[in-house]
Amino acid sequence: MERYRYVILGGGMVAGYAAKVFAERGAGGQVAIVSAEATLPYERPPLSKGFLAGQEDEAGILINDAAFYRDHGIRVLLNTPVRAVDLETRRLIPVVGEPIGFEQLLIATGAQPRRLDLPGAERAEVFYLRSVDDARRIRAAYQQARRAVVLGSGFIGMEVSAVLQSQGLATTMLFPDERVWQRLFTPELSRFFEDYYRARGVTILSGSRATAFHGTERLELVQLADGRELPAELVVAGIGVAPATALFDGSALHIENGILVNEYLETNLPDVYAAGDVANYQDALFGTRRRVEHWDNAVSQGQHAARRMLGERTPFVHVPYFFSDEFDLSWEFWGDTSLADAAVQRGDPQAKSLSVWWLKERRLVAAFVLNRPEEEREFAQQAIREQREVDPAVLRDAARPLSP
Repeated sequence: MERYRYVILGGGMVAGYAAKVFAERGAGGQVAIVSAEATLPYERPPLSKGFLAGQEDEAGILINDAAFYRDHGIRVLLNTPVRAVDLETRRLIPVVGEPIGFEQLLIATGAQPRRLDLPGAERAEVFYLRSVDDARRIRAAYQQARRAVVLGSGFIGMEVSAVLQSQGLATTMLFPDERVWQRLFTPELSRFFEDYYRARGVTILSGSRATAFHGTERLELVQLADGRELPAELVVAGIGVAPATALFDGSALHIENGILVNEYLETNLPDVYAAGDVANYQDALFGTRRRVEHWDNAVSQGQHAARRMLGERTPFVHVPYFFSDEFDLSWEFWGDTSLADAAVQRGDPQAKSLSVWWLKERRLVAAFVLNRPEEEREFAQQAIREQREVDPAVLRDAARPLSP
């Protein structure tokens, strides 16, 4: 049995960025990454953007190339799905091959797409987007299709709809809420994006649900709850994800909407850590529990967990952040809107230059920024981190600068 001082279970972004820290600290020769995928750890955001659009190739989205792992002595075990984890004897049990021993374990199993339980949902033309293989399959399928339906209006729904429409497919974005990304956006922000998408040809059907997928040899129709039928040769479902914790069912690990960790990313078991989409961590900044499914969180927690495993013990203090690209728009978001009791808009939507600021008792808790001056980006990050009190009138007045 091979045994390593540090083992990372999962070959995603947490693994790629944790590996950088281990390499920088000279600990690479004691590290193994165990991944079910066939590809080295890669960046996930391009899967619904440049890679899906055919603008980037696999080599271009790798976090580190093969030479990096080889030169630093980091063992990467690809195509190695694990069927069990023995936390008492500290071993991973692969589906095929000998057990892999560890002294310290970083759980980075990520999340899995929620799947449709509808008639016809098992058809080959109904896709989910989580891995590079998923993106490859969707890319191949849309080259043979004319019409697409995208289920969901969150990250995946918005980004995939923009790519498919830009690739020449007549695209419908279908979702049960009253407006686009209702959980995150203000009504005004939803309206801005809906108008923007419609102007570029995307059909938006809010308050709608798919109930079945029909076709003879290939997908032909998406059946809706109201009886309508949408012609389509391709469906992509972006209806959320669930943390991948099944390997630890029945174990001594504390699991609740992910693997519970404290502000140091430590589980309830010694020398066992979790990071990324699978980790439900204690947010030391906002004083709440949080599980974040975004790129920046995986990057930052992967780095932080590696440093913790190497002996540093500082709390993970981080402002949640994500970004998105849709058509020719590129925007950023920081914080947590669920804490807010007010929202203020700044800028000019007609000029595609606006920001939205969420406040709780006049303290800034979240910000959305699209094509605004650099100082607004800096202000957003610092003011949220400092939980700074801000005058709503100042935020609303785009002529008044926001000083970081």
